[in-house]
Amino acid sequence: MPENSTADGTAIVARDLIKVYPGRGRKPGVRALDGLGFEVPAGRVFGLLGPNGAGKSTTTKILTTLSRPTSGSALVAGHDVATEPAVVRAAIGYVSQGASTDPLLTARENLEIAARLRGVAPRDARRGALRLLDEFGLADAVRRPVGTFSGGMRRRLDVAAALVHRPRVLFLDEPTTGLDPEARATMWAEIRRLAGEEALTVVLTTHYMEEADRLADELLLVNRGRAVVQGTPGELKAALHGDSVRVSLVEPDPAAVRAAIGRVPGLRDVVIEAAGVDGVLAARTDDASAAVGAVIAALDAAGVRFGQVAASHPTLDDVYLHFVGHTFGPSTGAGTADSTDALTTGAAA
Repeated sequence: MPENSTADGTAIVARDLIKVYPGRGRKPGVRALDGLGFEVPAGRVFGLLGPNGAGKSTTTKILTTLSRPTSGSALVAGHDVATEPAVVRAAIGYVSQGASTDPLLTARENLEIAARLRGVAPRDARRGALRLLDEFGLADAVRRPVGTFSGGMRRRLDVAAALVHRPRVLFLDEPTTGLDPEARATMWAEIRRLAGEEALTVVLTTHYMEEADRLADELLLVNRGRAVVQGTPGELKAALHGDSVRVSLVEPDPAAVRAAIGRVPGLRDVVIEAAGVDGVLAARTDDASAAVGAVIAALDAAGVRFGQVAASHPTLDDVYLHFVGHTFGPSTGAGTADSTDALTTGAAA
């Protein structure tokens, strides 16, 4: 049985977590978590996926003992976060959304200090720092002040600093936000390496669909502080039969769009959303190749202005749409289908 698990091989157990942040003045209180519950198998990459404000970071703060739930309970590595916080902290590493290293110190100095604060002996701290810098591709920058690092290098150092005491559960809160595509891909490779070679349980919070799809062995979709659905990315997508059709709308009139689409046979789970001058039409169908042409013809005939029309195999965005009832939304960083899975065509009114 892995060291980071309970007797049944579960690394984390959360039960009925509720977190209410009290209001101030005329501002009402915020119910960040609303009875959230889930389990994380040991030795897996577990993704908490949801839009900004869904409760992901609040959940992470409770599981890492940085916040206390209003009610409910949670066990991490077999220990209660409320009654055994010191034991939980010794068993976990945590990388927050913000930088955790000192820009004036070198990479090696940062890691050595982090290790010493965790109770690691001086000699072991030095050896561990050099080992981690090598593993994270930072050996050539060992003596450089961290303030001179790129965003991707500094983020890798943040993760290395969370591993100096060899934790068994690693929490990564939005680890790639703000990184360029190359730095994000490098971070993904590091996370997969840690889960595979180090047998870590990794809890990843993200609002990037592609990140969750590629990294997570198992996913929990969260919305408004509640669990929506849990399973592997493959299982969640396989539960949706058929393909999806998405249309970018320009200054949409939802009623007119729905009336036009109502004449297209074979569409189901139709959702039309409008936000200012932009909008989206999303639907599911058993025959995407036929549906794309029919949708374009129907919108053209109705005088509806639109841009890109795409048909794809089921994605996590489709899973979210199916279970929550609205799209993930471009403002939350939703990913798109891989080019190999999608048929995309541009059209304009």
